[in-house]
Amino acid sequence: MKVLVTGATGYIGGSVAVRLVAAGHTVVGLTRDPAKAHALDRLGITPVVGTLDDAALLTAQAGAADAVVNAADSDHRGAVEALIAGLAGSGKPLLHTSGSSIVGTDSRGEPSDAVFTEEIMAPGSTWRPAPDKAARVAIDRLVLAAADSGVRSTVLCNTLIYGHGLGPARDSVQIPALVRQARASGVARHVGRGLNVWSNVHIEDVADLYLRALTESPAGSFHFVENGEESFAAISAAIAERLGVAGPEPWDVEAAIEAWGYEPAVYALGSNSRVRASRARRELGWSPRHGSVTAWIGDELTTG
Repeated sequence: MKVLVTGATGYIGGSVAVRLVAAGHTVVGLTRDPAKAHALDRLGITPVVGTLDDAALLTAQAGAADAVVNAADSDHRGAVEALIAGLAGSGKPLLHTSGSSIVGTDSRGEPSDAVFTEEIMAPGSTWRPAPDKAARVAIDRLVLAAADSGVRSTVLCNTLIYGHGLGPARDSVQIPALVRQARASGVARHVGRGLNVWSNVHIEDVADLYLRALTESPAGSFHFVENGEESFAAISAAIAERLGVAGPEPWDVEAAIEAWGYEPAVYALGSNSRVRASRARRELGWSPRHGSVTAWIGDELTTG
């Protein structure tokens, strides 16, 4: 298959692109930075320089591909519309990357018993996201609706991803933010009491699921991507031990927002996001191999 991957120099897109090449696919990787094109070429990925605002380019590249993986920006509606336009009526797959902060709430480090399944995106569901996440969910629904326009569309809604990237980008988002703060201050911290819980998944298992979804996922499918869950108090404790710093200590949300910004502090690090990936296991035969984010921190997190 010839697969167009947006965000090919990023953490998720780069990891998926490398795994696609290893599986024998021809990969075209979109990058907005011409300086990074050489990095893709060295990995066996054909670079295309452009941005998500280049609608004509995206539509043409999607039309010339056998499949598209959109891993550049979960919130760029124009890019999704352009990719759908290029694939409409073809029956070709479109894998769109979303994130499970769509079910997050302003918990500020407090726990929640709410656990979500893929049924939240089923027709007739009464679930509604928080206002800050409504635009992202609308894009997810646009991708799912593309099934009615002859696109084999799938939304892969990733949880907290850990592990070192397989492509040009090594680091994910949430754990590296905690690590940078701990290194800079000498104290590992979490938002509030840190009792908030996120589902999580290793990047290698993420890449494996994208490959399965590329060939097996039915049109209009929505999949959560997770293999376990953990509190931020436990994650911060593992970071403190691995780095040899103090903590973990609670941090009031105002200080966390000042350090990390509103979106990361409130939704990426302070909320609960507990989901179950039952459909990927049942329908696609996905069997993730990595099951403990704290064990990974203790054994493999880079300390230098």
